[in-house]
Amino acid sequence: MENPSPSHRRRRGIYLLPSLFTTGTLFGGFFAIIASMDGRFDLACIGVLFSMIVDSLDGRIARLTNTTTEFGREYDSLCDLVAFGIAASVVVYAYSLQTLSQVHWLHGQLGAVIALLYAVCTALRLARFNVLTAIAHSNKNFYGLPSPAAAAVVVFFVWTAHGMGYEGQDVVVPAALLTLFSALLMVSNVRYYSFKKLNLSRRMRFVPFAVVVIGLAVVSIDPPRILFGVFFLYALSGPVLTTCSVLRRRSAAAG
Repeated sequence: MENPSPSHRRRRGIYLLPSLFTTGTLFGGFFAIIASMDGRFDLACIGVLFSMIVDSLDGRIARLTNTTTEFGREYDSLCDLVAFGIAASVVVYAYSLQTLSQVHWLHGQLGAVIALLYAVCTALRLARFNVLTAIAHSNKNFYGLPSPAAAAVVVFFVWTAHGMGYEGQDVVVPAALLTLFSALLMVSNVRYYSFKKLNLSRRMRFVPFAVVVIGLAVVSIDPPRILFGVFFLYALSGPVLTTCSVLRRRSAAAG
């Protein structure tokens, strides 16, 4: 039998650099869980933010260094589930949703059920993404709200409310609604723009570069509120654009 080529054998291994960044996603999620258990919700939210940053880099690094593997894709999904599913649900539950134990629905476990639903929807979202990626390698759009963006909506809301001095029970209603809203959008068929098609390795014109720098400067003014606002608007963009598209098609068909 013919021996596999060296390149084929290398593809079956584990590449260190992208795997380290992927492990950073797992680390941020684990750190967020531990911090939220200690009631340090600001640090917990920073842990999820760290996961988002390294998660946005590992795939790009793998593609730039030509070290993309099936192992890396599966490992990335597992780490994403921990950081953006389990950790995000634990943070919002520990901060606010646990106060729903005073509500007698579901034997006082309404908050836990909402947090579990969010984690389950994250797992379903990641599984569907893997299946669709295997069928079609187009990165033009996402089907459903991406799990990092959903986690950002939930966790940065906690970061904002906690930074403003609110107790979890004071914001339990918006926390529950945002958690449900993000969970259902993840498993919806609503399309979202994918920023993965942006090629950061090419030369960039001065104006886009200046916009990026100014954006980072604005975020640094008040990271919790601005990041929550940005990702909340991104979460809304899918339903809004989908509704506008449906109305345009109906108008064209009627005309």
